[in-house]
Amino acid sequence: MTTVTTDLWPLIHAERAALADDLATLSDQQWQVRSLCTAWTVEETVAHLVAGASIGPWRWIRSVVGARFDFDRHNARRLAEHRGATPAETLTRFRAVVDSTTCPPGPVEMWLGEIVVHGGDVRRPLGLVRDVPVSTLTPLATFLAKQNSTVRSRSISEGLRLSATDGPFTAGPDDGPLVSGPTLALVMAMAGRAAFCDDLTGAGVDVLRSRC
Repeated sequence: MTTVTTDLWPLIHAERAALADDLATLSDQQWQVRSLCTAWTVEETVAHLVAGASIGPWRWIRSVVGARFDFDRHNARRLAEHRGATPAETLTRFRAVVDSTTCPPGPVEMWLGEIVVHGGDVRRPLGLVRDVPVSTLTPLATFLAKQNSTVRSRSISEGLRLSATDGPFTAGPDDGPLVSGPTLALVMAMAGRAAFCDDLTGAGVDVLRSRC
């Protein structure tokens, strides 16, 4: 398995800035398109990102306890809190947290995953393409393949041989069914986004798709 160590916060900030720029020209109708995170529209997904970059560990814990450990309720409350009155205001709020290092408890890889995966959730239905640097994606892919965190990424990829065609990322047993393709597609598939399996090839793709 690939091992990469780097300072991830600058990568997170760069991906937030890139997403904010991509959102700048959306129409009001596009803001209401359903994202790949199907519970949320594009605007709601962005409001969720604002919340994640605005809530520190103790406030996050208080919110979760207040929601009686119902994480859907917790997310809905914080999303509503940080969503603007209009899409333009939501975007302004997102731009204000681009360089934030505030985050809930957990390894920083989780917050890199938050912006990369939700960025994909937003862009794919809108037909937008972001060429996320492989140097950003590789540490995230390595993290996702090793453990379940906010997504069941290790379980989704278990037993499969993952191999990036655009970078150094590999994971899984050498004799496992092969899944190959762009690192971004591997990341998004491990995060449960079946739409990105269309960008992958190999004997293990159908297994991966069925687990998404």
